[in-house]
Amino acid sequence: MIVKTKKYKLDTKTYLKLGLLNIFKEQWWVLLIAVGIAALTIFYPETIWFYIIAVVGLLLYVLFWVIQFVGVTKLEQNKILFEKLSYEIDSRQVLIKLNQKQGMPMTWDKIKKVYKTKEAYVFVLSKAQFIHLPFKIFNSENEMKFLDTVLKRKEYLT
Repeated sequence: MIVKTKKYKLDTKTYLKLGLLNIFKEQWWVLLIAVGIAALTIFYPETIWFYIIAVVGLLLYVLFWVIQFVGVTKLEQNKILFEKLSYEIDSRQVLIKLNQKQGMPMTWDKIKKVYKTKEAYVFVLSKAQFIHLPFKIFNSENEMKFLDTVLKRKEYLT
């Protein structure tokens, strides 16, 4: 069986939100570094500079990633990410189609992980690349169940 979706355009706000969420999930340890720097006030209780350094460092880290993801939405070579695309998914590959004649196959080994939110599937390819498939683009409940089965078989969903 092949799951064929309706055409869907990824919104830049959704991309930014999912990208930042993915970065924070992967690099949660950065928060521990900031807490460690702030904890240095135990040895120097008369100064608040360690708190300031920790907060400013964390804010700069978040700002760096926000700039990166906003920049991706503005670059010409990434315009394809934000066009209307349809998808054909089976147990062999995910076919990303621009139209009936133009498409790109992507094998399952290119996908690092998949997670399911309340309203969509998110296929993570790298830190800044992912496929967002909202439930509304599927034609039936059976297609979503088939996709769940394929993802469980490929050990992406537990």
